[in-house]
Amino acid sequence: MARRTHARRNIVDSIVGYFNPRAGLRRTVARDMLHRAYEGANQRDGWKPRRSGASANADHQADAEHLRVRSRALQQNVPYIAQGMRSLVAQTVGTGITPLFTGPHAAVLNALWTKWAPFADADGRTNVYGQQALSYRTMEGDGEVLLRARTRRPTDGLPVPLQFQILEIDWLDSKRNEARGNNQIINGIEYDPLGRKVAYWLFTSHPGDTWITRMMGRVGLRSESRPVPAAQIIHLFNPDRPGQGRGITRLAPIIPAVRDLHLYEDAEAQRKNLETRLAVLATGDTSALQEDPADGTGEGGDASRTGDLGALPSGQILEMPQGMSFQIVEPKAAPGYVEYVKQRLHIIAAGFGVTYEMMTGDMSEVNFSSARMRQNDFRRDVEITQYTCLIPTLCETVCRMFVEHAYLAGLIGSTEYGVEHTTPKWSSPNPLQDANADLAEIAGGLSSFSEKLRQRGYKPESVFQELKKDLETLKSLGILDLLLLLQKGRAPSELDAASDDEQKDAPRKKAA
Repeated sequence: MARRTHARRNIVDSIVGYFNPRAGLRRTVARDMLHRAYEGANQRDGWKPRRSGASANADHQADAEHLRVRSRALQQNVPYIAQGMRSLVAQTVGTGITPLFTGPHAAVLNALWTKWAPFADADGRTNVYGQQALSYRTMEGDGEVLLRARTRRPTDGLPVPLQFQILEIDWLDSKRNEARGNNQIINGIEYDPLGRKVAYWLFTSHPGDTWITRMMGRVGLRSESRPVPAAQIIHLFNPDRPGQGRGITRLAPIIPAVRDLHLYEDAEAQRKNLETRLAVLATGDTSALQEDPADGTGEGGDASRTGDLGALPSGQILEMPQGMSFQIVEPKAAPGYVEYVKQRLHIIAAGFGVTYEMMTGDMSEVNFSSARMRQNDFRRDVEITQYTCLIPTLCETVCRMFVEHAYLAGLIGSTEYGVEHTTPKWSSPNPLQDANADLAEIAGGLSSFSEKLRQRGYKPESVFQELKKDLETLKSLGILDLLLLLQKGRAPSELDAASDDEQKDAPRKKAA
């Protein structure tokens, strides 16, 4: 039990308390409050956090650009960071978060979505699900990403006259902070007096492209920012603080650790290179080794000046001059490299938000149970990102714009719709065991068919409709009974033999 140290009473407190007990008690209580209840708040430990009390937007304006540049460098140059990012995208988005439209126009919208999905990318490089993966990857790496809706003409021949263009956050004029009438522009985003986003101030070209054009000798391509209505922009980021208007890269907590480990690995590689080399220190009369009699170059002057007598030939027996002594220099290996790297990688994986095995591919230190438990924790983190960030901010907004453009194009009669999203199915290391466990819970009344289907990433209504359709088709073809019997594990020949045995035993049973 924690014990709180009370302040001692001095002579003044005693005198005041004697004449006015209430005042003396207040003095004692006030002095006692000077002792902090939390040791973490002690100001004498020398720890002074940067910009204490600054808002989320102030922190972003000061550090986001530098963090973003370093994050990109780590993804491009550090193998385990690149692999961790690929694994994160594969687990969170996979082959795509698919929508299922409901409502009065469900059939038309679902058919239109299937036709429109391959043409959703304004740059023509991927489909709508590829845009999901690229948007999420960019959001985690840079902290945020923009998707700009591009309304197309009916003559463009698209199933729905809409496309999306993915823009790096560099397109946003983050240096623009000013008042514009009654509105405020903060970090390139314009807000109205109620705090609603009005416009995004985007450059006319990528700021990084201006350096390329200058190197090519082209002048007059200075990029300027202009407002784009917020209704045309999807700003995808995952906020960590209330009031946060911009995103911070996921790698922010681990950038120093990854940098230090990467430098240590480079130094270790150089040390290993030295360990594999055998050196000899020669003393005495070395004049015989300072000339090459084979080619007669006579470079003895350089050898005497630098002390380099040449390389050691491999697999040869050499006769050394008399009067020369040798001392072999053989570097010793320094232990603990693997243990240290693994320990640091575990810390980096924890800050990254992925498992150590996903980031490194090293499965040597886990068993089935421990890997399963860590995978379950990681799955909960992924589901939080899916259902609190990706689906409400990206997927539902894309579907809303898709329905609005379908209505404006006269493809549906109203904008009334509903939509449900299906996330990628989680793979199981032991599917049979999981299926038996789910069936046991359903049989015991601890869960329902619909709940288990939702946990597997399926929509129960869609599954039930497909089952009904499949059963009706199989029944109409006359093979439903055969399939049901096969599912019991008995072949048709066994069924025929059993039927013959029952027919032979029928008269005996009747007589009995």
